Amino acid sequence: MPNFRQEFVEFAISHNVLRFGEFKTKTGRLSPYFFNTGLFNDGDSLRKIGQFYAKAILSAQLPFDMLFGPAYKGIPLVSAISIALSEIGNNYPFCFNRKEVKDHGEGGSIIGLPLSGRVLIVDDVISAGVSIRETVDLIRASGAIPCGVIIALDRMERGSESLSAAQEVRQMYGIPVVSIINLDNLMSYLQDRDDLVLNLRAVQSYRAQYGVV
Repeated sequence: MPNFRQEFVEFAISHNVLRFGEFKTKTGRLSPYFFNTGLFNDGDSLRKIGQFYAKAILSAQLPFDMLFGPAYKGIPLVSAISIALSEIGNNYPFCFNRKEVKDHGEGGSIIGLPLSGRVLIVDDVISAGVSIRETVDLIRASGAIPCGVIIALDRMERGSESLSAAQEVRQMYGIPVVSIINLDNLMSYLQDRDDLVLNLRAVQSYRAQYGVV
């Protein structure tokens, strides 16, 4: 895998953002791993996560005009990504939303540049895809065009049907879903770590039961 993807796996593990064990997901499944970007909770880790997102965005060569971070986890992420892109000569505007509409001051629910043009949506992971659907509706209602989604991890597992949440988003809206890493990248990393062989077997078993192609 490209070096930045392997580096991201190592980075996530070192910050306890990616953990191995037994964790209950929203769907009630017992997953052998858990991923929580909320634990990138200091200045240095937020700076680095922004850089990893920026590398994934540029690697995917996605055409877009601005970034949007849905409340709440998307707010620090979109801010960090915008700074990281700017530091390497790619200055993009961004905005995020409040979950409650403000009825005083500037009002409304959008903070930052008003939504316009092609909008790249920033999120951490896609589970059921509900937040993405709400975000797409918000962007379209503003007269802008959702052109893709960038996430940290694609778990590549089935949702309620035969498709993964990321595949459902692609099918429903016809937009790409790009990730810093996916389950393939994670398993590739585990295969090179003799000390994590038991975790690899657990992930392989889980994927055999719930994974998608």
